[in-house]
Amino acid sequence: MSNTKRVVIVGIAGVGKTTVVNEVLSLLAQKDVKVDNLTFGTIMFEEAQKLGISDRDEMRTLSTDKQQELQINAAKSIANIDSDVVVIDTHLFIKTTSGYMPGLPLPILESLLPTNLILVEALPRDVLDRRSNDPTRNRDSTTIESIELDNQIARSMLSSAGILTSASLLVVLNSDGKSKEAAESIVNSLGID
Repeated sequence: MSNTKRVVIVGIAGVGKTTVVNEVLSLLAQKDVKVDNLTFGTIMFEEAQKLGISDRDEMRTLSTDKQQELQINAAKSIANIDSDVVVIDTHLFIKTTSGYMPGLPLPILESLLPTNLILVEALPRDVLDRRSNDPTRNRDSTTIESIELDNQIARSMLSSAGILTSASLLVVLNSDGKSKEAAESIVNSLGID
């Protein structure tokens, strides 16, 4: 087993996760660290293409068993990457009509073997403002209370993932204009000189 750090970074919509991830990548590049930046869904689609799936949306029409198989194959593929750091951007959960569906269920965690689990958060008011002011997305309406609940669910799910994998867990606050500080906290947590 290599010394690769597999860093799963998650956060609810509107916390500025993409901005923080880009700052993390910039800081790691300054340290001359070999980094792979992956989006879990993209790797899953690459696995689906091996089965003849040509459209990303077509994956949703597959049976649940077939989708889980693709998820596990994607996780195994990521676990085999031999870089200093592999940053994995994924969804911690998906809100469905039946409740919160975990994005990192046990079979995925067992295949992915994360070393670090990072939750990017922002103040609920900031999340609400960011969602409201993002013309590039068509999001469901929300409230401060529902954002607070999402944050609680995210912490619970990530804590469970940490217990199941023994990966370290870090919660980082991405306050407005402070994405670099949030990224520095993440990089520092990796123990890379």
